[in-house]
Amino acid sequence: MIAVIGATGKTGCRIVHRLESTGTPHRPLSRSTAVRFDWDDPATWSDALEGVDAAYVSYHPDLAFPGAVEAITALAGLARDHGVRHLTLLSGRGEEAAEAAERAVQTAGIASWTIVRCSWFDQNFSESFFREPVRSRVIAIPAGGAVEAFVDAEDIADVAVASLTRPGHPGEVYELSGPRLLGFADVAHELGEAIGREVRYEPVTPAEYAVMLQAEGLPMDFVDLFTSILDGRNASVTDGVRRALGREATDFADYARRAAASGVWEVSPVAPVEVG
Repeated sequence: MIAVIGATGKTGCRIVHRLESTGTPHRPLSRSTAVRFDWDDPATWSDALEGVDAAYVSYHPDLAFPGAVEAITALAGLARDHGVRHLTLLSGRGEEAAEAAERAVQTAGIASWTIVRCSWFDQNFSESFFREPVRSRVIAIPAGGAVEAFVDAEDIADVAVASLTRPGHPGEVYELSGPRLLGFADVAHELGEAIGREVRYEPVTPAEYAVMLQAEGLPMDFVDLFTSILDGRNASVTDGVRRALGREATDFADYARRAAASGVWEVSPVAPVEVG
């Protein structure tokens, strides 16, 4: 039995789909699943881990947020006590707090573990807080000229499933990235090419971005997170996908074409108002 914590998230839903397609026994876990799991309610954790052999662990909203390391430490200890034999942790690339969470998993006394480190998901532009900016054709973020090796959540899911179901992955730390570095102006260009309409990148200050987050009801912690991880620490391409899967990582342009074909960025025309 494989538990998928964060089963409705960008990576979790893809992992569940892969396990379903192969008939692998699994237990989707989130605040809305039949067996509930809520990071803010530790009373839900024990039932969620009952009878579980391995688990995928994705912390919401991010391991860099306050309280995340303590929650991962508590969960890893509980998993050990429930006889869980393997944990695969979705970790943050270049985040000190994420590395502390990794150590909590590695030292919990569980038989085996795999760490999957990632930074910017491609799907942040189609399934998360940048979907609407792309639809409006303007991406505003305090990124300056920073570059990132954006990674496809499909690749992350493939690596996670391999670590949960196949030999050869225990004890591995896979740092995942896409195959090339892109600035946000490059990202806007690739998205525009895929959509068939211009998309612009508009750099803003952290203070301006805080106002935007507040208007959208998003956590203010994203300001510090974005400005810290966009300081160049992740400005390199890694070989994690190749090491884990024996193939190259998916390019951002391929992701953008795939997402555009799904219609995720289409804008419905405004119906005319009848007068009379």
